Amino acid sequence: MPPTIEADPRPLTGEPLSVDLLNTRWIDADGRHDLLDSVAGLSVWLGSPPVREALGDRPVPAHRDTLERLLQARAALDALVASPARPSAKAVDALNAVLEHGRVRHLLGSDGQPEDDTEVDDPSWLPAWSAAENWLRLLADRPDRIRPCANHECLLHFYDVSKNGTRRWCSMAGCGNRAKAQRHYARNRPA
Repeated sequence: MPPTIEADPRPLTGEPLSVDLLNTRWIDADGRHDLLDSVAGLSVWLGSPPVREALGDRPVPAHRDTLERLLQARAALDALVASPARPSAKAVDALNAVLEHGRVRHLLGSDGQPEDDTEVDDPSWLPAWSAAENWLRLLADRPDRIRPCANHECLLHFYDVSKNGTRRWCSMAGCGNRAKAQRHYARNRPA
């Protein structure tokens, strides 16, 4: 049985929900990690700020069904991010298969303001469906801003919200700093 995970151990959090889901796998000095390799990890992910914000106050069961549906959504996003300009039909079908389990109803609230209500087949579909729906919104907004880290050994992705859209690294403190140090060493290496 895997150990209980209490705090979110991931090096990059706070990205939009779909990108945050992609970032549940990472590599560090200790090797490869997958937060979603257990229901305990699922609980950590469900408790993280971007997920809580995206799901609102809707209860989501942290059990095997939710985990399996979330892994299905992550696999679909993995396939889409691998070739964003020309996604395969299989990748498109995989994301649409997740999206078939929910919908957004537009309503006029009692205060006269528009409201959106997300409906899913089962509460265990809510995180997976929400991540898939978030991917669509990112694609509609700025698809060129969904990027992998420029460090080819890094698995992380980010949504570039910088003003000029030139972000290259998952974080300057991690991959960006390593790249700068490598360039410095290469320039100053004895001949």
